[in-house]
Amino acid sequence: MSHRPYLPWSLAVAGLVACAALLVAFRPVEEKPPLRFSGIPNQNTTELNEKYKPLAEHLSKELGVKVEYVPSVDYNASVDAFKNGDLQLCWFGGYTGVQAREAVKGAKAIACGKRDTAFKSYFIAHKDAGLSKSAEFPLAMQGKTFTFGSAQSTSGRLMPEYHIRKATKLSPKEFFGAEPNYSGSHDKTIELVAAKSFDFGVVDYTVYEKRVAEKKIDPNQVVIVWETPPYADYNFTAHPVLEERYGKGFTDKLQKALVAIADEKLLAAMDRKDGLIACDDKLFDELKKTAKEIGLLR
Repeated sequence: MSHRPYLPWSLAVAGLVACAALLVAFRPVEEKPPLRFSGIPNQNTTELNEKYKPLAEHLSKELGVKVEYVPSVDYNASVDAFKNGDLQLCWFGGYTGVQAREAVKGAKAIACGKRDTAFKSYFIAHKDAGLSKSAEFPLAMQGKTFTFGSAQSTSGRLMPEYHIRKATKLSPKEFFGAEPNYSGSHDKTIELVAAKSFDFGVVDYTVYEKRVAEKKIDPNQVVIVWETPPYADYNFTAHPVLEERYGKGFTDKLQKALVAIADEKLLAAMDRKDGLIACDDKLFDELKKTAKEIGLLR
């Protein structure tokens, strides 16, 4: 009578453990989807693409996850993509940031430029309009042609409209005598005023000053006639899905990575060479209140 060789229980268990280990080792590692971010297209889209890609590469290294820059065609597209989760991080204007956070529960502002705690807009005119810079709101603009930037822009529409209404007690349509024009971007507003297509316009002061520094506009031809009091503006807003996807505490890690950026080439994407600082939603409470006052936010 033959007997089967006896296999000690410990060896059997060891064999099963080894097999399980092999299965785990050869199982494909499930890759998490990339962190997709964008910036509102307040300037030339091609330039923004070139500037944001190095930032995406830098954040990928710092965070240990793949980060992709996704161009947006306009302000509304950025907000909509954030709402539906296609974007998990966005460099928003003050107003678009408020819109996004109101629409997505748990979203929060995490970083802004040092200058963004006290931003401002320039009302500009072609020199032939005959106005020079004044400390008082230029009531002489009444009845003249005027263009905002994007309809969703904080510096190119929201705050300027607020000050038009405050100073004149009239809506922009009533003050200028026609429905407001929206150029779509600060660069375009400057170009339209320079070409005398409109007598006046309003722009992000940093875009105006940058174009003057680059000698793309002549400040003696396109002049500043008034500047707004300061307000809070641009910011990085993070989607709550980041915590679910990459683990608890990831948003704090992202905030630290953004604030730690010192390379001017990376900061140039947001045109914030003086660096970013940590911020939160409270910084934009006044902006939200203003948007509600003039009917842009319910």
